[in-house]
Amino acid sequence: MAEMEGPVTSDALAAVMHTNPVVVRRLMAGLRYAGFVSSAKGHGGGWVLSCPLSAVTLRDIHEALGAPALLAVGHRSDNPHCLVEQAVNAALDTTYRDAEALLLARLGEVTLAALSEDFHRRMVASGASLKDISHAL
Repeated sequence: MAEMEGPVTSDALAAVMHTNPVVVRRLMAGLRYAGFVSSAKGHGGGWVLSCPLSAVTLRDIHEALGAPALLAVGHRSDNPHCLVEQAVNAALDTTYRDAEALLLARLGEVTLAALSEDFHRRMVASGASLKDISHAL
Protein backbone atom coordinates (compact mmCIF):
# COMPACT_ATOMS: atom_id res chain seq x y z
CA MET A 1 0.00 0.00 0.00
CA ALA A 2 2.93 2.33 0.68
CA GLU A 3 3.94 2.05 -2.96
CA MET A 4 0.54 2.89 -4.38
CA GLU A 5 -0.79 6.27 -5.35
CA GLY A 6 -4.19 6.32 -3.76
CA PRO A 7 -6.48 3.78 -2.14
CA VAL A 8 -6.16 0.04 -2.75
CA THR A 9 -9.25 -2.16 -2.73
CA SER A 10 -9.66 -5.28 -0.64
CA ASP A 11 -10.07 -7.21 -3.89
CA ALA A 12 -6.70 -5.99 -5.18
CA LEU A 13 -4.95 -6.73 -1.88
CA ALA A 14 -6.55 -10.17 -1.75
CA ALA A 15 -5.30 -10.95 -5.26
CA VAL A 16 -1.73 -10.08 -4.29
CA MET A 17 -1.97 -12.08 -1.05
CA HIS A 18 -3.74 -15.01 -2.72
CA THR A 19 -6.62 -14.92 -0.29
CA ASN A 20 -10.25 -13.90 -0.11
CA PRO A 21 -11.25 -10.19 0.08
CA VAL A 22 -13.28 -10.99 3.20
CA VAL A 23 -10.07 -12.09 4.94
CA VAL A 24 -8.41 -8.83 3.92
CA ARG A 25 -11.34 -6.77 5.21
CA ARG A 26 -11.20 -8.55 8.58
CA LEU A 27 -7.48 -7.91 8.90
CA MET A 28 -7.84 -4.31 7.81
CA ALA A 29 -10.56 -3.72 10.39
CA GLY A 30 -8.05 -4.41 13.17
CA LEU A 31 -5.45 -2.20 11.50
CA ARG A 32 -8.01 0.58 11.05
CA TYR A 33 -9.04 0.37 14.71
CA ALA A 34 -5.35 0.75 15.66
CA GLY A 35 -5.08 3.80 13.40
CA PHE A 36 -2.64 2.29 10.89
CA VAL A 37 -4.98 2.38 7.89
CA SER A 38 -8.17 4.11 6.88
CA SER A 39 -10.72 3.37 4.24
CA ALA A 40 -12.79 5.31 1.77
CA LYS A 41 -16.02 3.95 0.32
CA GLY A 42 -17.40 4.32 -3.15
CA HIS A 43 -15.81 4.59 -6.57
CA GLY A 44 -12.07 5.08 -6.21
CA GLY A 45 -12.21 4.01 -2.58
CA GLY A 46 -10.13 1.47 -0.75
CA TRP A 47 -7.47 1.27 1.93
CA VAL A 48 -4.70 3.80 2.58
CA LEU A 49 -2.00 4.05 5.20
CA SER A 50 -2.79 6.47 8.01
CA CYS A 51 0.65 6.83 9.56
CA PRO A 52 4.31 6.76 8.58
CA LEU A 53 5.87 3.33 8.09
CA SER A 54 8.51 4.28 10.65
CA ALA A 55 5.80 4.59 13.33
CA VAL A 56 4.59 0.99 13.06
CA THR A 57 6.38 -2.17 14.17
CA LEU A 58 5.57 -5.79 13.50
CA ARG A 59 4.60 -6.05 17.15
CA ASP A 60 2.10 -3.21 16.65
CA ILE A 61 0.59 -5.14 13.74
CA HIS A 62 0.52 -8.36 15.79
CA GLU A 63 -1.33 -6.61 18.59
CA ALA A 64 -3.71 -4.82 16.20
CA LEU A 65 -4.68 -8.21 14.79
CA GLY A 66 -5.64 -9.52 18.20
CA ALA A 67 -2.25 -10.87 19.34
CA PRO A 68 -2.71 -14.38 17.93
CA ALA A 69 -0.54 -17.18 19.27
CA LEU A 70 3.04 -16.85 18.08
CA LEU A 71 4.18 -20.38 18.73
CA ALA A 72 2.52 -23.42 17.23
CA VAL A 73 3.85 -25.56 20.06
CA GLY A 74 2.69 -25.23 23.61
CA HIS A 75 1.14 -27.04 26.47
CA ARG A 76 -0.51 -30.30 25.71
CA SER A 77 -3.87 -30.80 27.31
CA ASP A 78 -4.92 -34.07 25.69
CA ASN A 79 -5.08 -35.74 29.06
CA PRO A 80 -4.89 -33.15 31.87
CA HIS A 81 -4.86 -35.90 34.51
CA CYS A 82 -1.71 -37.48 33.04
CA LEU A 83 1.19 -36.90 35.43
CA VAL A 84 3.75 -37.08 32.60
CA GLU A 85 1.87 -34.42 30.66
CA GLN A 86 1.70 -32.25 33.78
CA ALA A 87 5.45 -32.63 34.35
CA VAL A 88 6.31 -31.76 30.74
CA ASN A 89 3.99 -28.74 30.78
CA ALA A 90 5.55 -27.51 34.03
CA ALA A 91 9.08 -27.98 32.70
CA LEU A 92 8.39 -26.12 29.45
CA ASP A 93 6.14 -23.36 30.77
CA THR A 94 8.96 -20.88 31.43
CA THR A 95 10.68 -21.80 28.18
CA TYR A 96 7.57 -21.04 26.13
CA ARG A 97 6.99 -17.76 27.95
CA ASP A 98 10.64 -16.73 27.47
CA ALA A 99 10.56 -17.64 23.76
CA GLU A 100 7.37 -15.65 23.21
CA ALA A 101 8.75 -12.64 25.11
CA LEU A 102 11.91 -12.72 22.99
CA LEU A 103 9.93 -12.97 19.76
CA LEU A 104 7.62 -10.10 20.78
CA ALA A 105 10.65 -7.97 21.66
CA ARG A 106 12.20 -8.63 18.25
CA LEU A 107 8.90 -7.86 16.49
CA GLY A 108 8.93 -4.54 18.36
CA GLU A 109 12.30 -3.69 16.79
CA VAL A 110 11.23 -4.19 13.17
CA THR A 111 9.43 -1.22 11.63
CA LEU A 112 7.46 -1.27 8.43
CA ALA A 113 9.95 1.33 7.17
CA ALA A 114 12.79 -1.16 7.67
CA LEU A 115 10.83 -3.81 5.78
CA SER A 116 10.15 -1.33 2.98
CA GLU A 117 13.86 -0.47 2.73
CA ASP A 118 14.77 -4.16 2.58
CA PHE A 119 12.09 -4.75 -0.07
CA HIS A 120 13.47 -1.93 -2.22
CA ARG A 121 17.03 -3.20 -1.83
CA ARG A 122 15.97 -6.69 -2.91
CA MET A 123 13.91 -5.33 -5.78
CA VAL A 124 16.86 -3.34 -7.15
CA ALA A 125 19.19 -6.33 -6.71
CA SER A 126 16.79 -8.57 -8.62
CA GLY A 127 16.41 -6.12 -11.49
CA ALA A 128 12.65 -5.81 -10.91
CA SER A 129 10.71 -2.56 -10.80
CA LEU A 130 7.70 -1.44 -8.83
CA LYS A 131 5.67 -1.87 -12.01
CA ASP A 132 6.69 -5.56 -12.07
CA ILE A 133 5.92 -6.04 -8.39
CA SER A 134 2.61 -4.17 -8.19
CA HIS A 135 1.07 -5.42 -11.44
CA ALA A 136 -1.80 -7.06 -9.55
CA LEU A 137 -2.72 -3.83 -7.83
